[in-house]
Amino acid sequence: MLEHLNKWDRELFVYLNNLGIESYDIFWIFVTNFKHWIPLYLFFFSMFFVVFHWKKAILTSLFLVVSFLATMGFTNLVKTMSLRLRPNNQPEIQDLIRILLEPNNYSFFSGHASSSFVVTTFVVLCIREKYKWIYAIYIWPILFVMSRIYVGVHYPSDLIVGSFVGILFAHIFYRLSLLAGNKFY
Repeated sequence: MLEHLNKWDRELFVYLNNLGIESYDIFWIFVTNFKHWIPLYLFFFSMFFVVFHWKKAILTSLFLVVSFLATMGFTNLVKTMSLRLRPNNQPEIQDLIRILLEPNNYSFFSGHASSSFVVTTFVVLCIREKYKWIYAIYIWPILFVMSRIYVGVHYPSDLIVGSFVGILFAHIFYRLSLLAGNKFY
């Protein structure tokens, strides 16, 4: 069963990765870089100060940072336990795929997926009652996650599991922030 899932995952990755068009490489390399999203992160924090009283905005910001750090810690722990090689480091498929980046750490599960979905989901949960349009920010993690296949560094299962973990951690830390907010105010 696991063998079939791995085969399917590898075949789907090769198919999706090969859909890439060379003229879009610069775009996907830009999208996959954390640093290029800093203005969006700043926008998220500023939204807390627009929507909430400054005390609640600070508390919510702290919970967002803690949720991100906890998610990344858990992601790195699982990566060191699973030791799954990235597609770009798999000799049997290297000649079949487009490789735009060559990280050497492990693949399962995606830190880009878990971190982008924890941040996005946490922000959406906090602001959804005030701004219905906030759901549109899910465009960011979806692009971010798609870029990881395009540049050749993650299997689809890495991204699905990472996204799920990020969403789960966001819900946990959102609920904890509500509990802390009730005690704080």
